[in-house]
Amino acid sequence: MTDAASNGPDNLDEPTTGITEALSRVAPRLREIRQARGMTLNDVAEETSLSVSTLSRLESGGRRPSLDVLLPLARCYRVPLDDLVGAPSTGDPRIHPKPVKRGDRVYLALSRATDGMQAFKVLVAPQKPSDRDKPVTLRVHEGTEWCYVLAGRLRLQLDDDVTILEPGEAAEFDTTRPHSMTNDGETTLEILSLFSRQAERSHIHETG
Repeated sequence: MTDAASNGPDNLDEPTTGITEALSRVAPRLREIRQARGMTLNDVAEETSLSVSTLSRLESGGRRPSLDVLLPLARCYRVPLDDLVGAPSTGDPRIHPKPVKRGDRVYLALSRATDGMQAFKVLVAPQKPSDRDKPVTLRVHEGTEWCYVLAGRLRLQLDDDVTILEPGEAAEFDTTRPHSMTNDGETTLEILSLFSRQAERSHIHETG
């Protein structure tokens, strides 16, 4: 009789309590990840199509998080959904990158870190013949970048200096220098890149 009572309705509250505790950790986690990414609420709103007021209430705990808001945030921050709700690690160390397409290139995140340098594999399509003679646009932004060519030919321009990198070659540079990285070959360019937080934002969040 005692055992039956202990497994009765009183214990039905335990799962609910666990869910409530997990959801209570979402608000500070969302703020922590956004700030580590160097993004403002406006930046996230533009990336996710969620309103600034919704994002603000999520981070303050004024709105209960749901899948329809957590999924676009997970995509924006490029983290597993479990990371947003602070779920315990499954013990699987593998990374499952989700491609992000920006213009002529595709980015695949190879690290889970929310701060410091971020690792990516970048695929850059060959230039169209009609684009080969067009002037290259040089970009400037805060940060540092390192790259390693896996396949293809990389044309790296820093100010007026142009360097062609072949497979197996690497380069590192300060992104406050005017620069461009383009495909100089006939096949897809594949590179490994490490972006600082500021450089990552320029590549992933501000490139159309």
